[in-house]
Amino acid sequence: MLNHAMSTRTSKGVRLSHSSAAIALAVCLAAAGSAKAQVLLPDGPQSQSQLQNQGNYGLGQTGLGNGTTSGQAQAGNSGQATSGNAQPAPTITAPGGEFSPTTISGGLPPANVEQTQVVSPTDGRSDGALYARPTGTPGQFELYKKPPPALNEFETFVQDQVGEPLQRFGSNLLLKQTRGFVVPTTTTVPPDYVLNPGDQIDIGLIGSAEATLRLVIDNDGKVFIPKVGPVNLAGVRYGNLKAVLERRISAQYRRVNVSVTISRLHGITVYVTGFATTPGAYTMSSLSTMIDGVLSAGGPSAGGSYRTVELRRGGRLVSTLDLYRLLFAGDKSDDTVLQNGDVLNILPTGPELAIVGSVNNPAIFEAKPGETLNDIITFAGGFNGLADTSRVIVRSLSDLDSGGSREFNADSLTATAAQRGDIVRVLSLGKVARPREQQFVLATIEGEVAKPGRYYMAPGSTLADLLEKAGGMTHGAFTYGTVVERDSIRKEAQAGFDQAIQNLELTAAAKPVQPSVASGGTEGALARSEAALKLIQRLKQQRPEGRLVLGIQPDSALPLETALQNNDRIYIPPVPTTVGVFGASYKTGSFLFGPRKRIGDYLSMAGGPQRIADRGDVFVVRANGSVLSRREQHNLLRMEALPGDAIFVPVRSSSSFFDKLLAVGSALTGPLVTAGVLVSLTR
Repeated sequence: MLNHAMSTRTSKGVRLSHSSAAIALAVCLAAAGSAKAQVLLPDGPQSQSQLQNQGNYGLGQTGLGNGTTSGQAQAGNSGQATSGNAQPAPTITAPGGEFSPTTISGGLPPANVEQTQVVSPTDGRSDGALYARPTGTPGQFELYKKPPPALNEFETFVQDQVGEPLQRFGSNLLLKQTRGFVVPTTTTVPPDYVLNPGDQIDIGLIGSAEATLRLVIDNDGKVFIPKVGPVNLAGVRYGNLKAVLERRISAQYRRVNVSVTISRLHGITVYVTGFATTPGAYTMSSLSTMIDGVLSAGGPSAGGSYRTVELRRGGRLVSTLDLYRLLFAGDKSDDTVLQNGDVLNILPTGPELAIVGSVNNPAIFEAKPGETLNDIITFAGGFNGLADTSRVIVRSLSDLDSGGSREFNADSLTATAAQRGDIVRVLSLGKVARPREQQFVLATIEGEVAKPGRYYMAPGSTLADLLEKAGGMTHGAFTYGTVVERDSIRKEAQAGFDQAIQNLELTAAAKPVQPSVASGGTEGALARSEAALKLIQRLKQQRPEGRLVLGIQPDSALPLETALQNNDRIYIPPVPTTVGVFGASYKTGSFLFGPRKRIGDYLSMAGGPQRIADRGDVFVVRANGSVLSRREQHNLLRMEALPGDAIFVPVRSSSSFFDKLLAVGSALTGPLVTAGVLVSLTR
């Protein structure tokens, strides 16, 4: 069947032929050979007869095979498809049901191809859905992506006012597109279901007469039972069906047990009008309700109401549906079962207002007459745990000229009517920074103290207060290496670290890899480039520790007057016994600390700098967090080393960037050294 190949590939999409098997070919290309791919026709509702006339499509939930007589899918008046023994074919899903082509003669006309969506074969939906449209070349169409739906005017206004996009309540809960609401034969039919022409019933007789009958209710509401005659079932409820049949059959046969089930439901045509996303006529199951009809049409449009959906039958208003009752409270009590010829009319949206801030579901809501601001906040899920219920700010359309707003508390909201254009902002108690003297502090102290642990401190507490609660330092405390980690510093350091990584990636992308004989030619250059990119990924895993550098000298005491902040972590280490050497030295690692040794002595222990080393840019990260560079301290190598020093030897900047990056890879031993690596690489 699929005998057409792809003709050309353009920047706009894939050009395909639709002269004989267009839709099936598009489906298979989108599914990469999967028979489960689908094509949707969401915007062009068709009647059953129209679709059957446009390429021999059968209607139904199940997959269609070749018919036993004509070799094409057939559809009865019930809206269910017969099936054969062929392999499953790709499906085309339309608002009225599912259609599965087995033979396509002539394909779909361009008007339908324009609205054809190609869907992922894995989950039936895809964020990057493709649609088909005709090209300038006769007999071909291309696949493309549709832009997202435009915001309505009030949504745009709210976004400008609050600085963030806000959706209409319900827009993310209703199905954007539907797969039809044809109910399969396994669906349980409720006892109060009223039988209609087109319904198919299965009757079983056991006893003095034995038979299995499959009958379809005709247009007069009757079925004909052999030797019993016509039985009028119009208006009979399913729960009473068995009793009705038993009375008629028992008049002819005695001692007969009757069983009956509905094996297939008839289809109905429902018209969705007004402000629907896709208004039109839809073929649906006879068990479908108002909600099913609204979902079939894609829900209300940007200007459509979620609060007022009218059901009209014979020109008369039968029921009104408020979708908020379903979306907010799960209440379907107003959801009426549809009948053939019913009209669902979605009215234009009512007054809209926005709820932002500390509520459980910020959104744009539609208000009905008589509803208050408290009612709308209830639709938003109510106040969340951080809401300041004493101060709710309301900005109305009348406030635009004055630039002012009104302030309410939670109690006064129940007496304030919701007005169109209101923007209600619920303030948060948790997002307001308070004075330091009002903030209680939870601080952690570890290491060389008598009682390590977490302590809840009064506002204004200092490091001295924390040490007092912890019982003071032990005799083995190395105060010079005290680490104070602070959340506020960590956030600032993370931002700078991320920027340094971005600069490093830009540098790596900008520097070409020049193959050379020494580096193994092109293959060696590509291998070094790949290794360098992997190393950048390793750098991304590093996280700054947010250390507050105290700047104390080896023989000085801690700055005990330092004020504490919430979540501070203080670590007082024992006296370290090593000095580390990293980077472009012949041997990297930690060496046992010895008194009166100089920094250059430890560099010599590591074998000295390599040939690629930048001797003039050696730097040292000290235990107190400070950094000494040879560029600023020309006698750095002659300075006395201290316990816990980390000596870093960078490579020469004249070297290849990728070689330079790889050479320092072994130095990634901690955030302090990593910071030095980034400084060296981005110079």
